[in-house]
Amino acid sequence: MSDVEIVVGVDAGGSKTRVIVATSQGETLAEIVGAGASMSPGNAEYCADIIAALVSTALESAELTTTVPRALYAGVAGTGREAEQMALQDALSRRDLADDVVVETDASVALADAFGDRSGVLLIAGTGSIAYGRSPSGMLARCGGWGVAFGDEGSGAWIGRRALSVVAAAHDGREPETALTGAILTAAQVNEVEQLIPWAIAADRESLAALAPSVLAMAMQDDVRANSIVDMAVEELVLHVRALARKLFVDDRAAFDLALAGGLLHKGSLLRKRLERRLRAAVPGVTVHTDDVDGARGAVKLALKMATANL
Repeated sequence: MSDVEIVVGVDAGGSKTRVIVATSQGETLAEIVGAGASMSPGNAEYCADIIAALVSTALESAELTTTVPRALYAGVAGTGREAEQMALQDALSRRDLADDVVVETDASVALADAFGDRSGVLLIAGTGSIAYGRSPSGMLARCGGWGVAFGDEGSGAWIGRRALSVVAAAHDGREPETALTGAILTAAQVNEVEQLIPWAIAADRESLAALAPSVLAMAMQDDVRANSIVDMAVEELVLHVRALARKLFVDDRAAFDLALAGGLLHKGSLLRKRLERRLRAAVPGVTVHTDDVDGARGAVKLALKMATANL
C-alpha cells in the first residue's frame, strides 16, 4: 500500500487523542486512540510527542510506514490563542509527519464534522467547555473555553472543582452532609477530607475532570448537593449557547441548529438529558442534532480539503 495517497486527522482533548488515517477518497485505513494531548503554555513538545507517536502507530497499523501523508490536520484543545497554536504547529512540522501540517482548535474540527460549511452552533463539554459556531454569512465566533483557572464553566474540571468546595463546606458544617464526600474521597484516592488539600493543589484539569463522573453518579442517586452542581453546570452551558446565538443569529430566540459533543454530553448522559430539557425552555428556536459529532472525522474532512487545495 506504499503508493496510496493518504491524509491524517487528529482530535486531541484533555482525556484522549484520536487519530484517523484515511485515503484521498476519505476511506478510513486506521484509527488509534491514546492519551490526551491538550495544549497549555509551554507544553508544545510534550503534546507533539504524543500526537507523533499515535500517528506513527496508526500508519504502522495501516502498513503505511513508508508513506508520507499529504496533509495532517490536528484539532487540539487549548490552541485558541495564536501562541499555543503556532508553537504546536511548529513542533509537529519539525517531526516530518506530513507534507502539510495545520493545527486548529478541537472545536474547529468538531464543527466541521457537525455542519461542514453550514451555519450552526457546537457545544462541547468534556474536560473543558466551549461553544463554537458559524453564522449564515459564514462568520465564526466562540464563547467560553477560557481554561480551568477561571473558565470552562459546566465542564468536567469545573464540576470537579465545585464538588471539592461542597465537600469542604460539608466537612466544616457550613452545608449539610452529602454523599459527595465519600464519592470524592474515593475518586481522589485519599482517606480524609484534609488530604484533599495537597491533592487539589497538585491536580491538573484532567484530574479535576476525573471527579465529575462521581458527581453525576451521586446526582442520579438523588444527592441534593450533587444535583445542584449538575443543574448549575446545565445553566452555565445554556448561557454559552444563548450568548453565541446572539452573536451569530442576532437573537437567542432565532431558529438555529445545535450539535453537542464531549465526554459529558454523549447520548443518554444525565447532563445531556437535563441540558436538552432546559434548552427547550431557554432557547426555544434551537434544534438539537442527534447525530454523533466526531472531531477526528472532521479533521480528516479538513485535511482532504487542504490536500485538494494544494494540488
